[in-house]
Amino acid sequence: MFHLIFGLPSLYVISRVVWPLPWPFALKAGVAILLLIASQYHLWSRLSSGSVFAPEFPRSLIVLFNWAFGAIFLVAAMQLALDVVALASKLMPGGGWAIPAGWRYAEAALAMILSAVAVQQAVRVPPLKDVTVEIENLPAGFDGYTLLQLTDLHLSRLFPAGWARQVVERSTALGVDLIVVTGDLIDGSLAARRADVEPLRELCAPDGVWVIPGNHEYFFEYAAWMRHYADLGMSVLENRHTVLRRGEDAVVLAGVTDLSASHSGQPAHDLDAALMGAPAGATIILLDHQPRDAGRAAARGVALQLSGHTHGGMIWGLDRLVARANNGFVSGAYAVGPMTLYVNNGTGLWPGFALRLGPSSELTRITLRAKPRS
Repeated sequence: MFHLIFGLPSLYVISRVVWPLPWPFALKAGVAILLLIASQYHLWSRLSSGSVFAPEFPRSLIVLFNWAFGAIFLVAAMQLALDVVALASKLMPGGGWAIPAGWRYAEAALAMILSAVAVQQAVRVPPLKDVTVEIENLPAGFDGYTLLQLTDLHLSRLFPAGWARQVVERSTALGVDLIVVTGDLIDGSLAARRADVEPLRELCAPDGVWVIPGNHEYFFEYAAWMRHYADLGMSVLENRHTVLRRGEDAVVLAGVTDLSASHSGQPAHDLDAALMGAPAGATIILLDHQPRDAGRAAARGVALQLSGHTHGGMIWGLDRLVARANNGFVSGAYAVGPMTLYVNNGTGLWPGFALRLGPSSELTRITLRAKPRS
């Protein structure tokens, strides 16, 4: 059913864009076959690795599949808009507008160009984004404290070791106090991704590098990956916390497992366990891969929650659907009661839908500031 659903836009494009064109039958049939092949990208991914989440093709082929897949969806959306206009014209006196062949050529060309831009935006090494977060009663020792949030790297054949190395070099050059990675670091087995994650060993900051799992960790040898993250020098926060200190001042850094963890037979998402034993009254920063449970974190006294998972919605328009699936949270900063929720657009992207039109990837440097008393 999954693969059939993704095949429907290609069938629509074949019937409403390709077939009405004044081409020889053989050419139309050839284009139709190519569109059907491209639409089944996730099926070919499953056949290549056993999972739709980890295509094990050459990087250039994954880029080509994403470009073609994106172009199909974009031209289907454009053609649907044209068909609605054409249908509406038939209801008007003297109407009955027929879509010219030139319009079909134009929408196909525009879709291919936009899809190429979207793939390029998805696979680039992200630009730096600076964010300032004001926190009530922030200890003086942490006023001006900087941390770097990475999330959703999705290291894979599409985001390989070379890409990861550039991200690490840019990250360490920033000289922040702390680095956090809020899940979905990988797509693939440890054997397949070992070389791709190796550059993460070079991540460093005075207060360490801390990581939590995202939902994709549970698709691939979860326990082995958690051990390997620790071997790379990253400290794993699975429903627990650590205390960061500046002299007598303290801030709690807590992390939880993903909301999907219990479905994989792993320790369930447990905020209570993560905060158990934390110093009373301390400022709490929470790492939670998915943003949709932010209201509960705010009720527990968390001052700042850092999340990812949504990829910022990826494409204008699609971001509204992503927001609906995440309690309205999709990109950027939100006030959730007294708490600030920051939803990162992601450092990388799932290679099964590597398209960005609008929401940009980001290396996110967050500076903490004490909120002025009113």
